[in-house]
Amino acid sequence: MQWQTIWPSRSRAKQVNTSNMSSRPASTTLHAKRRVKFALWAAVAALGAVALPACSPQIEYRGYQLPQHALQQLQPGMTRTDVEALMGSPSTTATINTQGDSYYYISSVVEQNAFFDPQEISRTVVAIRFDQNGQLQSVAQYGLQDGEIIDMNTNKTPTHGKELTVLQQVFSNIGRFSPGTVPSK
Repeated sequence: MQWQTIWPSRSRAKQVNTSNMSSRPASTTLHAKRRVKFALWAAVAALGAVALPACSPQIEYRGYQLPQHALQQLQPGMTRTDVEALMGSPSTTATINTQGDSYYYISSVVEQNAFFDPQEISRTVVAIRFDQNGQLQSVAQYGLQDGEIIDMNTNKTPTHGKELTVLQQVFSNIGRFSPGTVPSK
């Protein structure tokens, strides 16, 4: 047996049996443990770097993106053709026979966090009204705060009879037929 004296500190010496120790030096084992620890930390950091952007909000710009200079160039008396040349095609139009046409340019900004439902954070509606001669009469700009929530009527018209499931329909017909009512070939 091989015996080696180990000096842990300035205290007493201690005799240790070294015949059962690994043939690899202690520094190699220590380096291997450090490499594994470093690899684990690198994997955690990489996973965090990939997962972090998934939590950031996704911003979407929908509809007509209004250039600010275009609104400033609109002048009363311009024709529909002049307005379309300056602003582009409207998102929607409305025709009211008594007052003239209206062009609407609609845009919104929507934010979505991870798997949650998207939230509309901004909306802009530019309403351009024309008189009966097709001349620009007025320009109005509305935002999200100007909108009103409309309660949609989701009522259904009731139908006569019973609402049966498929299994109820199948099993309710058992025993209802008499031998005389079955058609023959």
